[in-house]
Amino acid sequence: MVRHALTMMLGTLASRVLGLVREIVTAAWFGASGALDAFNVSFTLANLARQLLAEGALSASFVPVFSRTLASKGRESAARLARQALSVLLAVTIVAVVAGVILSPLLVKIMAPGFDPVKAELAVSMTRWMFPFLLFVSLAALAMGVLNSMGSFMIPALAPALSNLVYIVIVAFAPIFYGVWGLVVAVLAGGACQFVLQWFWSARKGVVLTPMRPDLDDPDLGRMLALFLPYAAGLSLNQVNPVISRMLASFLEEGSISVLNYANRVIQLPLGIFVIAISQAVLPQLSKCPTDDPSEFRGIMRDSLRFTLFVVFPATLGLVMASSEIVHLLFVRGAFGEWAWRGTAHSLSMYSLGLPGMALSTVAMRGLYARSMPRAAMIVTLTSVAGTLAFSLALMRPMSFGGLALATSLAFTLSGWAGIRMLSSATGGSFGVFSLSWSGRMLLSLSVTAVLVLLWRRVFPYSPAFAGGARAAWVGGLFCFAALGYSVATVALRFQEWRWLFAAAGVKRDGRDR
Repeated sequence: MVRHALTMMLGTLASRVLGLVREIVTAAWFGASGALDAFNVSFTLANLARQLLAEGALSASFVPVFSRTLASKGRESAARLARQALSVLLAVTIVAVVAGVILSPLLVKIMAPGFDPVKAELAVSMTRWMFPFLLFVSLAALAMGVLNSMGSFMIPALAPALSNLVYIVIVAFAPIFYGVWGLVVAVLAGGACQFVLQWFWSARKGVVLTPMRPDLDDPDLGRMLALFLPYAAGLSLNQVNPVISRMLASFLEEGSISVLNYANRVIQLPLGIFVIAISQAVLPQLSKCPTDDPSEFRGIMRDSLRFTLFVVFPATLGLVMASSEIVHLLFVRGAFGEWAWRGTAHSLSMYSLGLPGMALSTVAMRGLYARSMPRAAMIVTLTSVAGTLAFSLALMRPMSFGGLALATSLAFTLSGWAGIRMLSSATGGSFGVFSLSWSGRMLLSLSVTAVLVLLWRRVFPYSPAFAGGARAAWVGGLFCFAALGYSVATVALRFQEWRWLFAAAGVKRDGRDR
């Protein structure tokens, strides 16, 4: 599991770093403007559909069934299932694209009711052009599921990096001629390249993804479709969360949606590198666990959760304590002014508090998918939606957009706890993630890391007058210093996670870890 997760982390690191460069280029052109608010709403609508159909219900229903078919019946039967799934996905996606184009005015009105007529009309126009993006990324998600199930993780992890690279190249020049519409062109071109790369790689692995007439009597396809609809229903509720945040942010000062988007892009770096990479790597393994003996499943879940938290906790600490400097390094240039800097930094610190909860929630949901528990997954999702709505309404007035970011963090923490409880009950026992020994040693390691961060800030005070090179040196030095301290502390306290890392890297160590 750890070796596959490390492969996903490396590929995802490239993708997320380029994703940040993408936001830096966008920020330099458009800052936190009303036009960018309109683009963010249009992109969010297309992205919500992607997360629901492509990376949500499809991944949850297809990967477990495909993995079991591949293991029990061989590659030919699995390839036939993949081609039938492609036909179903094409039909569903085309309907979704047409519906999205037709319903764009209503969707924008729901998503951003506070927009003035000019900004709303711009958002509607861009949304209509943005929805075909869903077709490309849905096909790419199917190819990724095939490749992950066959043990190929690097190319699927690098495909979004190619998409971001194409976006960056186009946006570097397109706004000169097309203004904010250059962003729409860049998104569509990037999505197409993401699919083409994975299609060729899956063909090289022996699964050529071409449409095949679905055989409704095929039991494997039947199982996939039986899971698809419940997961789609549950995940459609999950997509309400960003809608709630964007909708409420549209009533706040101009630029609120943009600063939340910038902060969210930063938080996607550790979320993607650590949480999503590990959860994607572990889903095929969990799907192959025998259903009549949950002990193996519980062991993989425990190790996955611990390893995820092992890397997420220090990332959370660093992002909270250095949010202002990170945002200054990444975005403060061109049209990105001080208000956008302070607002994005505040939102980032609030989002960062939810990283551990996001980790628990994401890995727990993969466990529910692997055990084919759509009803439980829906309950977890409802917990997240209810939490987001309640916390947002409570925190919006006193904390503005920062309260919306904090509400997201609290909701993920609540849903993560609910997911772990339901999964442990279904498998007949606790996962034992937060043992007294592990929790105490982790608290001590994080305390050492926090002291080192404070020491660095005191010895090397940060100045807003720093140029780009000095900013990068300060932030890079801080994270290297803190990471070294965390590593030394966790090695000295004999965390088992280091043994997993050394084993995945092919390094042998003596001694026992606890």
